Amino acid sequence: MKDTKFDITQDTTPNTEEALEEMYIAIREKEGRTYNDKQVAQLPNIDNSHRYYKEWRKRQRSSQRLITYLKAIQRPLNILEIGCGNGWLTNKLARIPHAKVTGLDTNRIEIEQARRVFNKPNLQFIHKGFTNDTFDGKVKFDVIIFAASLQYFSSVRTIMADAFALLNRDGKVHVLDTPFYHKDQVEASVLRCQKYYTDMGFPEMADHYFHHTLSKLHGFKHRILFDPRGFWNRLMKKDVFYWIMLKP
Repeated sequence: MKDTKFDITQDTTPNTEEALEEMYIAIREKEGRTYNDKQVAQLPNIDNSHRYYKEWRKRQRSSQRLITYLKAIQRPLNILEIGCGNGWLTNKLARIPHAKVTGLDTNRIEIEQARRVFNKPNLQFIHKGFTNDTFDGKVKFDVIIFAASLQYFSSVRTIMADAFALLNRDGKVHVLDTPFYHKDQVEASVLRCQKYYTDMGFPEMADHYFHHTLSKLHGFKHRILFDPRGFWNRLMKKDVFYWIMLKP
């Protein structure tokens, strides 16, 4: 699970947003997924004794694939990460030569940590939800990234339409570290999710986690850049998430 969010496409009052944020942080603490500033500064590298070491190794590989791809474009890029959490990936993206990077998240605590830990002239963090008027049409991006965050938005079609509206000509959206399900898996996955959060003591959190299927991408121009079903990946049992690039 990632470092963020709730479905900010829903109509929520400030009090509701605060309650969701408090619930999210409480869950992360119970899971052991909160990190001090020193740890965040080193992510995705983490001590091999850490309970989520293997998970972070996967994210290290996926982030490196993305960064290698973006570096190969070899031109200045304006990049937006939606659902940046504590900012570890946003910070790595800011190391790409001539890149300008923005991290966006609804979670105030993690955004404040990101601002505290990462300080670069080409990097900014914004505490705000993502909707079609988040940037008031004044800013355009070459690359928009959803890394382990798409599952916290209820409608793939709506959120992609909003993202596409922010792209420059030839801009792309990248989705990675995100679970996609086949239709026959959804019902069982929903039940597991409900049981998980109920056992954690936060059953209402299940209402903010959405189980998207690969079929929801069929209406978009998209390309799978990493397929976990590939022969060598399945043989080595390394990575489980797709990396998908979409364009208007």
